[in-house]
Amino acid sequence: MADRDGQEIATRTLGEADFAVGTADRYFEHYLPGAVYEYGYVSVSEADIVGFAERYDPQPIHVDAAFAGAGPFGGLIASGWHTGGIAMRMIVDHYLSSVASLASPGIDELRWPAPVRPGDSLWLRTSILEARPSRSKPDRGLVRTRAELFNQDDQVVLSLVAMNLLRRAQA
Repeated sequence: MADRDGQEIATRTLGEADFAVGTADRYFEHYLPGAVYEYGYVSVSEADIVGFAERYDPQPIHVDAAFAGAGPFGGLIASGWHTGGIAMRMIVDHYLSSVASLASPGIDELRWPAPVRPGDSLWLRTSILEARPSRSKPDRGLVRTRAELFNQDDQVVLSLVAMNLLRRAQA
């Protein structure tokens, strides 16, 4: 994600608690049920919101400030899919292994309980709900994660539960 001047916006770990190894050294065995990690921040501009929406979700609430101002949210809001893309970028940058992530069979419980607005600063919390070895393929495991994206006022703007397939360090 880039700011208005085209400069790359990087997220950072919000606290001292993080995985013992980086994403390039992380395997299934590093994902421990009950672990919670927080990462942030990404700022969202009006240009980001409109640019994404013009290309992928051109509803007036996302692209037309005058229309959106008269609507139920009282102003421009990001597409839920844009919000999902921001969360995914933060998950890839900080949470998912870059060497062991194999695929995801899907996402459950996707919700957008509050809108993302221009100027919001977002942060991510991941909670490992389950990690179990695959019954049919011993070289991998399945990790179920709750991801929540929050704005600067600690309002949840996205929540989901994802399943990921991760390569095991030892089969």
